[in-house]
This record gives sequence, C-alpha cells and structure tokens, in this order.
Amino acid sequence: MPNQAWKRLQEGNRRFVNDEPEHPNQDTARREAVTADQKPFVTLFGCADSRVAAEMIFDVGIGDMFVVRNAGQVIDPVTLGSLEYGVEMLGTPLLVVLGHDSCGAVTAAYNAYDTGETPPGFISDVVARILPTVARARKNHRTTVNETVVQNTIDTVEKIMQLSTLISRAVEEGRLIIVGMTYQLHDGHTTVVAQYGGDEAAVSTYAS
Repeated sequence: MPNQAWKRLQEGNRRFVNDEPEHPNQDTARREAVTADQKPFVTLFGCADSRVAAEMIFDVGIGDMFVVRNAGQVIDPVTLGSLEYGVEMLGTPLLVVLGHDSCGAVTAAYNAYDTGETPPGFISDVVARILPTVARARKNHRTTVNETVVQNTIDTVEKIMQLSTLISRAVEEGRLIIVGMTYQLHDGHTTVVAQYGGDEAAVSTYAS
C-alpha cells in the first residue's frame, strides 16, 4: 500500500508538469462523500509559500491529502503532533516533506547566517530553527540558497525520524514511506532528496 500511494503521487505530479491535470475528487459528489469521514492517502508537510499549492502540484482532490504547512517547513511539537495524527490516526501510508526553491524562510536564515542580523518579531524564531541547517549545508559544500533548501528538506526528514517514535515505528513496520522532495517553481518538477521505507528503487528512480 505505501508503494501504491507513492506511485499515485508521482503520476499526479507528472500530469501537473505536463499540463494534463485530471482534477480528481473535486466535484459535489466527492464533497458529500467525505463529509462524515476522511481517508487521505498521503500526509504532506510543506512550506506555507503561496506558490506551492500541494493539491495542485500532485493533482489530487478533496480528502486525498492531509496537509500541514508553515514557513520553511520547520519542526516543532505541534507540527510533529499534526504529522503523527495523519500517520497514526488517519493511517496515511505516505508522508512527504516538500521543500521548494527560492524559499523565503530559508533565504532569511541564509542571509542571517552571513550578516548576523535576524528579522523582526516571531519571524526570528523561524530563522533560528533553520540556522543549524544553513551551517550544515555550508559544511557539506552546499553554498547556494537552493542547495540549502535541499539540506533543509533532508534535515527535516531526519528530525521527524529521530523525534517521532510513532512515525519511525510506522516506517520500521512497513506501514509508511517518508519521502523528502524539492519542488521547482518554474516548471513544477519534484526531485527526491531523502527517503525512508518502501521499495527503495521505486522511490529513488523518480527524480524528475
């Protein structure tokens, strides 16, 4: 089941990239069908950026995707609890962490690392959570903003596995695949950068 969910997500992104969306499960019948219950096939954790609309990118509809979003897809207890809800309570067999190029939150952390100046208000909390990733990216010779986005996506997947016993156990038991992906704003392609569980070949070969 996890591999089937992954294949379904791949196919949706391909349709989106090729400008052939089917817009599934977006009609009145679907809206009525999911009124009493939801059974999404994927939990997605992504950035709040307005250009990264998860359901559109993967050509899915109402009730298909349990989406959690914040700036820079940073991990905190409430976010982890939300992801655990999707995996454990809703039983989604696939968890996707979706970063994207030109990410504003990552760019702010990238600049703060170089200048020592942080943004005002609670935006600084977002930046503070991403700063260790910027340092790790530089150590790994990832020196651009978009390379730092890749590092941030990888780090987020790692943190989820390290911090959430519920999620790591689901992976170990074969009930869940976690995939870290980056999204290209200009053409809609996604690239796999991290993965736990599932058929490794099926996941790693899709890096459009």
